[in-house]
Amino acid sequence: MAVTAQIDSTRPVATLIHVFTVSPDRQDELIELLTRATEETMKHQPGFLHANFHSSHDGERVINYAQWESEEHYRAMPANPEARVHMEQAAKIATDVQPRLFRVRSTHRRAQRAGE
Repeated sequence: MAVTAQIDSTRPVATLIHVFTVSPDRQDELIELLTRATEETMKHQPGFLHANFHSSHDGERVINYAQWESEEHYRAMPANPEARVHMEQAAKIATDVQPRLFRVRSTHRRAQRAGE
């Protein structure tokens, strides 16, 4: 199993958890848009560290878990016209958009098993 994110609670990063509510028939469209936006624009923004997208089994939610070097870096991102266009497009696909910034307070991994 591949690990896609290394969450480090010792670094003071800004963690974005962005919850999109979407019609199930548009969930894939939203994931594709967010993926394209990240590859074309977001990952080139100052302070961007990584992003992961999660789709709910019922098709009604998409979660963007992303980290930025600081809250200031994240807050500066919408000033980029390309980033703003992508965010506006996502808001047109989703029926509700709930971005929130968090701090990582602790992380936990499974215990090492014999032979690992």
